Amino acid sequence: MTRSSSPRSALRDFLESESAGGMLLIFAAALAMIIANSALGADYHHAIHAVTGPTLTDKLGPMTVHLWVNDGLMAIFFLLVGLEIKREFVDGRLASWDRRRLPMIAAAAGMAVPAVIYILLAGGTAGLAQGWAIPAATDIAFAIGVLALLGKRAPTSLKLFLVTVAIVDDMGAVAIIALFYTAEINMLALGAAALLLGVTFAVNRAGVKHLAVYLLLFALLWYAMLLSGVHATIAGVLAAMAIPFERTPGAPDSETSPLHRLEHGLHPWVAFAIVPLFGFANAGVDVRGLGVDQIFAPLPLGIAAGLFFGKQVGIFGSVWLAVKLGIAGKLRGATWLQIYGVSVLCGIGFTMSLFIGGLAFPGNALLIEEAKIGILMGSLVAALTGFAVLRFAPLHPDHSGIETSSDAEIARDGDVSDTSEVRPATAS
Repeated sequence: MTRSSSPRSALRDFLESESAGGMLLIFAAALAMIIANSALGADYHHAIHAVTGPTLTDKLGPMTVHLWVNDGLMAIFFLLVGLEIKREFVDGRLASWDRRRLPMIAAAAGMAVPAVIYILLAGGTAGLAQGWAIPAATDIAFAIGVLALLGKRAPTSLKLFLVTVAIVDDMGAVAIIALFYTAEINMLALGAAALLLGVTFAVNRAGVKHLAVYLLLFALLWYAMLLSGVHATIAGVLAAMAIPFERTPGAPDSETSPLHRLEHGLHPWVAFAIVPLFGFANAGVDVRGLGVDQIFAPLPLGIAAGLFFGKQVGIFGSVWLAVKLGIAGKLRGATWLQIYGVSVLCGIGFTMSLFIGGLAFPGNALLIEEAKIGILMGSLVAALTGFAVLRFAPLHPDHSGIETSSDAEIARDGDVSDTSEVRPATAS
């Protein structure tokens, strides 16, 4: 990939592409809803489920547009997620336990509390317990897109906190998919996948830096995972762990680092094509004729309540407790009301929630549609409420000075060295 002579950081590219991509995702989801509830609704559903390929596995049957998007293109989305996770843990905002502490606490609580709320509201209904993970994930693109609408009113520390929480959140979602949403295992295919992954790591150890080699192995790994019964998108995260990476502490991303080059190359495709296409293919719910009893049925109610109430209680509560106990410092340049606002925004669970919803109720179109209703309700209320709180929350007394300093740090070395106002007493 051709890069400019002045390399930019993945952080700056990430924030900019996610902001614009989030706007496009919002538009794609709204367009899908409009079409699904118009005279073109039947044509929309027919096109999404049209057969476009051969039968790759007996379990999946013939490949449709929907399957290519959800099982194929989303593997590339998960590849990017894996690259971001690896970069952040090796050379980014999660490179030390001091930096990992607060986002990991917040992400864990932000996944656990929504799941508990879902189980309390919907878990007692037969066949719904397996949907517990649907409200546990945060949609980073959608949430960053909403923050972008606030302009400079959203402190940089909030954006970075949201990004790091979402990255840890994605790690949890990947683990949940692999452990709880895997059906029958084809051991031969799983063995082939393990062999291919081993070859990929061996190629890395041999010093190979040609991305074409890794992308070819990724494609083969994806197909082996597809046959194995473990969801094929997990191949993206596994392959990312084997991509060579050059650490660049306190400096812009390396021109010769395969991971940096691939991450920069994938960002625009994922943000502006894959994620909006996924949203368009999955958000089209026909709500015409729905009664109050259907909208507030246990499944959609449990998901919506988990996203809106569970996320804000889990994330804001854990951050407040961590700061009060001296485990972590308060976010630099952010007031408590602003931290609460971004905690509410974390209730936007659109992309990953839709994805998990399809895995939780395979083959049950009615429950999948009900899950989509709950996801859309919870995400919409979280987006509007979070935006309102952040729009009208008073700014930090030194907001301008702190933002100028943060912008300078990002421009200089692609990271903000410390997003806390006060270092935790236990920090080394």
